[in-house]
Amino acid sequence: MRILDRYIIRQFLATFLFGLLTFLLIFLVIDMMEKLDDFIDANTPLQVIGLYYLTFTPEIIKLMTPVAMLLGCLFVVGRLSNQNELPAMKSSGLSLYRFLLPFLAVSLLVSVLSIYFNGWVVPYANQKKTSIERAHLHRSQSTGSTLPLFFQDGRTRLISISYYESSTRTGHRVSMEEFADTNLTVMRRRYDARQMEWRDAGPGSGDSAHRGWELISGSIREFDGEGHRLTVFERLPLGRLSITPADIEKKQRKPDEMNYPDLKEFIKNQQGAGQDVSRWLVDFHNKIAFPFASFIVVLFGVPFASIKRRGGLAIDFGVCVAVTFIYLAFMKTSQVFGYNGDIDPLLTAWLANIIFFVLAIINLLRVQK
Repeated sequence: MRILDRYIIRQFLATFLFGLLTFLLIFLVIDMMEKLDDFIDANTPLQVIGLYYLTFTPEIIKLMTPVAMLLGCLFVVGRLSNQNELPAMKSSGLSLYRFLLPFLAVSLLVSVLSIYFNGWVVPYANQKKTSIERAHLHRSQSTGSTLPLFFQDGRTRLISISYYESSTRTGHRVSMEEFADTNLTVMRRRYDARQMEWRDAGPGSGDSAHRGWELISGSIREFDGEGHRLTVFERLPLGRLSITPADIEKKQRKPDEMNYPDLKEFIKNQQGAGQDVSRWLVDFHNKIAFPFASFIVVLFGVPFASIKRRGGLAIDFGVCVAVTFIYLAFMKTSQVFGYNGDIDPLLTAWLANIIFFVLAIINLLRVQK
């Protein structure tokens, strides 16, 4: 590696890390000001607050990495240009393409590392953050979620739950259908209940029979060849089914709380249940597409900043903010069409990257080499 490459990489990494740390602190302070009343009302201990923001940090790093990369390359190239270091490099025979190489190498490495970081580290941290919110801020995981859940218990039983509250381990508007062993197209029994609660064994009890699900305020329809019989109940113990509260909570995790394998399995299960999975497919592909935004913004930013301007670093900072806003706005807008199934989920996730990559190539070709 040439001395010049080491010099550029050192300057680039230092500016990138400084920008990332600055954005991180700004976001944490703003969020802390917004949630301060909630923490005080809940008498949350300081160590819990510290753990909350420790688990919130990976999500901010994920979102701010492309912004910090763009800011880093604009500031470094702008400073080299304004101090006449870049013209001196060009006069010695260094082309813009060769000057761009160390920036692209660093940004590509950051993008590859971000795939793992966004796919495994961030979801794990988001799970912990959600757990803290439920335990100390009294926020239910199912808040705002109206998606039904479907399970198969054994070979002959299907269970559907309209929505589930993890804080009370209670399912609402529950239906359970049992089919004949010899013919799975023949329904033998159907349960409908207002709620289904999970009951733990009593203190000091060694009898596991008291541990399991219990239906509340419902009815049973039993079918035979001649008709059906209806029975109403107030409480009906079901015992231990193949599903547990942990299984339901896993199904209710948001895409940003699931790693790649979990989200892929979740999508497969939802497809099997006949659900529209366009939204989750967009989120799945976006987990891989978004990290490469760091590479694309650097490819866009270096040629732009290599032109000496009157405004200097102030112009570069303004461009950084504008490009970031346009990119994120376009990405969010395209996601809406992908969620509705109007655009292919894979294309939706990569559309912003494709368009900005084309613009970056056009910008690179028009800049003096």
